[in-house]
Amino acid sequence: MSQLDKALGGDVDGGKTALELAQIPYLKMLGMRLEERDGRRVGVMAFAEHLVGNPTIPALHGGTLGGLLESIAHFELMAQRDEKQKLPKTITLTIDYLRSGKPRDTFAVARVVKAGRRVATLHATAFQEDEAQPIATAVVVLKVG
Repeated sequence: MSQLDKALGGDVDGGKTALELAQIPYLKMLGMRLEERDGRRVGVMAFAEHLVGNPTIPALHGGTLGGLLESIAHFELMAQRDEKQKLPKTITLTIDYLRSGKPRDTFAVARVVKAGRRVATLHATAFQEDEAQPIATAVVVLKVG
């Protein structure tokens, strides 16, 4: 069981088993869960009406996308780290909003670009139907030591 699984009190078993993140109120409000697909951690933000920021289009609120991207970066780093290290803290979060998020489930993945003793840099991508057409990307710098 990884540090992430232990920290959240669950286990992602390699299939499409969802790991509920109900212990974290903000992620519960986002409707976020973690799944493992093709050996990768994927954050899933289930669509709900309260996530819409512009009802005229309708489009997801940018803050919900930012929260999803930042969270998946934290979880990806935690899953790859040694258990003895502290929980990461966000230093910077830079988001590029590339297109409107439609009223449907949104997915996010992250990858560690560089992880040092004190700082880690990750790239995160949010998408809906096709990972090759992201709706937002982020560079997340985390303090790890």
